[in-house]
Amino acid sequence: MVADVVRNVGGERVEVRSLMGPGTDPHLYTPTRSDLVALSGADLIFYSGLLLEGRMTDILEKMTTKKPVVAVTRNFPAEHVINVEGHHPDPHVWMDVAGWTFAAKEIAATLSAHDAAGAEIYQKNLAGYSEQLKALDEYAKKSFSTIPSAQRQLVTAHDAFTYMGRAYGIQVHGIQGISTESEAGLKDVNRLVDLLVEKKIPAVFVESSVAEKNVRALIEGSKSRGHAVAIGGQLFSDAMGAGGTYEGTYIGMIDHNTTMIVRALGGQAPERGLNGKLGAAK
Repeated sequence: MVADVVRNVGGERVEVRSLMGPGTDPHLYTPTRSDLVALSGADLIFYSGLLLEGRMTDILEKMTTKKPVVAVTRNFPAEHVINVEGHHPDPHVWMDVAGWTFAAKEIAATLSAHDAAGAEIYQKNLAGYSEQLKALDEYAKKSFSTIPSAQRQLVTAHDAFTYMGRAYGIQVHGIQGISTESEAGLKDVNRLVDLLVEKKIPAVFVESSVAEKNVRALIEGSKSRGHAVAIGGQLFSDAMGAGGTYEGTYIGMIDHNTTMIVRALGGQAPERGLNGKLGAAK
């Protein structure tokens, strides 16, 4: 997600390499030797921050003595960041589109400081990209508002959608915590089965970067108690879609998530999403 914003803001003046691709879990990612070589050769390093890149955080912080290494969330307003589990920050800030604009501004400011000759271009690109984000945010607000109130419950594999829930008015429930390193127990599964049965929630969701087994347990548990639950689809939580696809962009990722959730929970959204591009090449 960070790399995609850098490409949009930087345009032709930057060459971007992303170390974590589609389906990668950043909470558990361990850098390879080629990753370390790429980091050493980079002029600038951007990362998300808020401990998202758990196993890479120490490496990134050590490199700050050699070159600019910037967490794009470093200047997010404190009131925007959600703290959970003993005041640990929830790192999934990109799920709130309006909030993610702070990341775009941080990237533009950093690029401008590093490459003053391109500052005007970076600011122009930022302005254009921000307009696209504004349209996406408005689409999400409008679409989520169409879900019937009794079904405004989002159940997923891990707790990556709290920012989306706060921004767009939907209750979010993850089987695992904010990091996939946390283990889900039988108690967690039973708690959510109770919710699914009580609220008659029609669908739960799997994630592209998290194993499906816990979600399958929810479906079986609900079925044993007489309530049929469908898989509403696969959401993108900690990674975007495949490269070269619309879902492989930040805007496509959020468009996909929004459209799929809304339609599966009884709301109204066009099948091909905001820009009519879902399921098509970029």
